[in-house]
Amino acid sequence: MSSSEAVRKTETIPQWKQDEVDELTDFIERYASVGIVGVEGIPSRQLQSMRRELHGSAEVRMSRNTLVVRALEAVNDGVEQLTEHVGGQIALIGTNDNPFALFQQLEASKTPAPISAGEVAPNDIVIPEGDTGVDPGPFVGELQQIGADARIEEGSIQVLSDSTVLSAGETVDADLENVLSELGIEPKEVGLDLKSVYSEGVLFAPEELEIDIDDYRADIQSAAAAARNLSVNAEYPTAQTAPTLIAKATGEAKSVALAAAVESPDVVDDLIGKADAQVRALASEIDDPEALPEEFQDLGDDDAEEADEADDGEAEEANADDAQTDDEDEAEADDGDDDSDAGAGLDML
Repeated sequence: MSSSEAVRKTETIPQWKQDEVDELTDFIERYASVGIVGVEGIPSRQLQSMRRELHGSAEVRMSRNTLVVRALEAVNDGVEQLTEHVGGQIALIGTNDNPFALFQQLEASKTPAPISAGEVAPNDIVIPEGDTGVDPGPFVGELQQIGADARIEEGSIQVLSDSTVLSAGETVDADLENVLSELGIEPKEVGLDLKSVYSEGVLFAPEELEIDIDDYRADIQSAAAAARNLSVNAEYPTAQTAPTLIAKATGEAKSVALAAAVESPDVVDDLIGKADAQVRALASEIDDPEALPEEFQDLGDDDAEEADEADDGEAEEANADDAQTDDEDEAEADDGDDDSDAGAGLDML
């Protein structure tokens, strides 16, 4: 195309369209993350409610698809990759939050909704097992006609087992719509359906954003702990592991110094304490206190006193036992005398 043809083509674009493209371009450049959402099947009132709920965290901007494509291509910078997702009833969505948080927010805002004849089932439609709450009548035939395992039992219409009446991707007919409406089953979710989002040079698909945040956080924490342990065990210093490595090295050096009796200011107190404990332990094994230096003779006296106290305690216990035995013997003797006296009295009678 020559430059003159390009100019003529540009001049034929109505001003309102150019203004709209400029506004869309500003919208795209204003946010760190920009995506395409599907709005098909969402009632206008519900769409407005969703916009209000997103206020402060994300913004939805609707326009003609051709103008959205023009704006994306005008911005370029990689965001034009979103043009392949422009089709059907869509809207732009922009946020300064990360794409994962945006996806979670959009999924949480979806609500159950009935499905109409002619719509494609987003997933398998199942009539659950149990009492339908419907009185016996023609409705049991309608259930059986759509493939549900239903019959009349105990005065009501029962579904005997979970029955898949339509597979995902198949089209809903009028009979199924009526049955689902009667049972109050809402098999689809209504909400903004994120098709793709572009953020920081990366184009994300919805399945890439569908993660469990708690599980993901736990995995990251576990990986960080494993990496820290590996760094410490390999003695690889980092800003996070340096304090642990220093503390570990200090402890090991102190143990070596104590074992080798290295006279260092850092361990001298521990060495003195260790030596004192060893001397006292050795002194306690010597039976003759006079063979010990004067400062250790008290150890022998203390031990002797403890031994004497122990012996005294045992002697007291023995004496108490003997006294108790004597009392019992005397009591038995008295009982014997009483019995003898009683016998003598009987003889006299």
